[in-house]
Amino acid sequence: MRKLLTGMIALALAVIMGAFNPVRVLASDAGSQVYLSELKVGMGKKAADAEKALEGYTIITDASGQKVDFNKGAGGGLGSKGDKVVYIGYRTTTDRKYAITDVALMNMKGPYDTDSYDLLMEGYMNQQIIPFVQDFMAAIREYRENYNSSNPGNKARAQYIHDALNKFTDDDCNGAGIGDLLLNQTKFEMGDDAYNALSDEEKARHADIVTIIAQANGIATLAIENLLVRAADSSDTTWIDRLRETSVDDLLDETGLSYSKALKELDKLYYDDAMRLLQIWDTFRDQLAGYDEALATLEEATSKDFSKEKAIIENYNFETATEEEGKAYGEAIAVIEHNMELISSVYADVMCKEYLETIEYEGGTLLDLFMTPSNEFDEDPTLIYPIIASLSEGQRAGMDFLTLEDLIMIGATDENGYKESTYDEMEPESVYENVERGIYEPGGVGLTSDSIRSDPKYYAKQELSPLLSTLSYVSYGLTAASAIALGVSLRAMVSANRAITAYNASLSALTTAARQAKNSIRGLKVMIEEESVYMGADAAMNRFGKGLEAAVQRAADAETALAQAANPEYLARMSSRSSTCSKLAKGFGVAVIIMIAISTYFTWRDLVNHYKVEFTPIPRFMVDEKDITAFNANGEKIVIKNQQAYYKAALCNRDSSAEFYKVLGDVADLNGDVGKQWLALYYARNEAEQPILASSLKVVIDSKEIPAGYSEGFHMFGVGAAENINNTLYVWDSGAKSIYVYFQKASAGASTAGSLFTFGSVALTGGAGIAVGATATALAMKAVGKKKKKEEE
Repeated sequence: MRKLLTGMIALALAVIMGAFNPVRVLASDAGSQVYLSELKVGMGKKAADAEKALEGYTIITDASGQKVDFNKGAGGGLGSKGDKVVYIGYRTTTDRKYAITDVALMNMKGPYDTDSYDLLMEGYMNQQIIPFVQDFMAAIREYRENYNSSNPGNKARAQYIHDALNKFTDDDCNGAGIGDLLLNQTKFEMGDDAYNALSDEEKARHADIVTIIAQANGIATLAIENLLVRAADSSDTTWIDRLRETSVDDLLDETGLSYSKALKELDKLYYDDAMRLLQIWDTFRDQLAGYDEALATLEEATSKDFSKEKAIIENYNFETATEEEGKAYGEAIAVIEHNMELISSVYADVMCKEYLETIEYEGGTLLDLFMTPSNEFDEDPTLIYPIIASLSEGQRAGMDFLTLEDLIMIGATDENGYKESTYDEMEPESVYENVERGIYEPGGVGLTSDSIRSDPKYYAKQELSPLLSTLSYVSYGLTAASAIALGVSLRAMVSANRAITAYNASLSALTTAARQAKNSIRGLKVMIEEESVYMGADAAMNRFGKGLEAAVQRAADAETALAQAANPEYLARMSSRSSTCSKLAKGFGVAVIIMIAISTYFTWRDLVNHYKVEFTPIPRFMVDEKDITAFNANGEKIVIKNQQAYYKAALCNRDSSAEFYKVLGDVADLNGDVGKQWLALYYARNEAEQPILASSLKVVIDSKEIPAGYSEGFHMFGVGAAENINNTLYVWDSGAKSIYVYFQKASAGASTAGSLFTFGSVALTGGAGIAVGATATALAMKAVGKKKKKEEE
């Protein structure tokens, strides 16, 4: 009986490895519906540039089939960088596990905080990971000790676990297996100084266990922790052997103290672990109580003939298969998987019950102990202290990763059991497979929450530089003053010149009048002389004398007026004023030209500064605090790793030559790097939610009317309604047309979780989890067959 049981118990380990190592099957999750699987943004100065960046993607179009430019109006006017064409492209899948289930937006001034997330992750490392690693090192040390042990059972167990651990590889150590790496000191044990002093080649031989525990995917983390606990216990006896020889009285006597003090000492040593054990006690008890039903299920499941299904699977041709053949193939896979799941759910119950009833303990059997209801230990938990005391330090450190079934099977398996079970056909896989390790990078994740979203500061208007600066206004003033001074100078110069002209004209007129008067006198005198010859001097004088007298008077008056008008000082003063004003006009004219140039420069500079935005880095991931945090028994906030809670930012075609590459990298900005703020596009894949149908995307431009049959769209985090991508918080043009993107999801009902084995996931049971792989199923059938044959004999 014991030989049979140890073989079956060893089988359990192979089955567990089948759970943690993804099972590759030929079945597909492909269906008839097409979902979004990836988003990317293409941008460029021309539409052709944006389109070229999205080769291999389908570009989102409007109702008329025109590609939608999501950046219309993001740029500004004079002095801005102008608009850029921005397209959104997507890829599709028919496989629900790769489908996008939500699309959200976050703006640069939006309600998120990278510092808070970094502090949360720092607390996660300091409060959860590092303390756990400190305790868990006991299991790792016992694994090493057993691997190098001379004890056949311990060595076989450690070798088995070593080979299992090597199915998990560490990318940070050049793909080395975890089993090999943990035989050497880890970075945690060495300390940062000693580790950092190593060469890169030497570092590759020492795993960073803190990073592995913190960042590995959930399946790998559980597997490593579970396997290492199984490899623990470097004693020559098993914990069950030690339990058989340990009683409460023995523990009290070992303290050497009085009874009351001894009880307090035992409570200090074992109480907390005993309480942890009691949390899973009744679950194990119920499994033992269901032995008859489990045995019947196991025998039925292992006796089935799957030759028909196997033939369908073996003869299936993916290239030539018809739709009917594909359906038959999927059904055959499902039938076998269902049977494997049945075996995985009951076979350990059968093993443990049959084994425990063969082990004597305290006048009965261990089965009697484990069939005791947990409430009977409430008044006296010391009754199970012997179990805790029998576990090694490494086993106690990893109790959270084992079920009571696991502990029983570990204690019952000898070296032959480990040698009989293998899992060679399982392919090695990185512990970081499907992990977005960027969520652990400082500054790489934006944390948002209801409390952050309620903070008014995140909704304040964008703080922009004023359209014109003080210097611009001063330059305008100086330009205006120079222009006024130029005008005054020109006016004064013109006035002086006019005065000079008038003065000169007056003197010229007086001079002309005097000359004309003199000419009249001269002419009259000639006429008198000529007429005197004919009529006599007296007659001639009598006739022309009065005219001569008048001409003489006019000449005298003209001379007097000319003498009075002549003012050399006035002329000099006016000439000097004219010259000075002319020089001033020239100077102020140059000043005006200079000030116009200066004002133009300052205006241009101010416009450029007005449209210049100091971009901050775009987080590559965004997560809502409620999705990644919880509270422990002490009311302390802790981090719960949930990869599906993180939204990943869509990337774009921005390259290292781009202006903002050093700040924004290749994370997409729907405003094409020319808006008031960046507006990032995020998407998530969550198996618990329905996927977005690719054909359902609908763009609504310049309207707030929600399309009939739609209720969801590209939205801001924490907001259910679709968001206007051309919101004036993000773009310059207040008159830019609104752009909304709506989508529909697949109908509820069809599970996104898929088959246990299609995903290669674990079905968690207790602290570790088990599932059945094809190899394990065959071994289980073989084991049950041996049992039947033995019973018949």
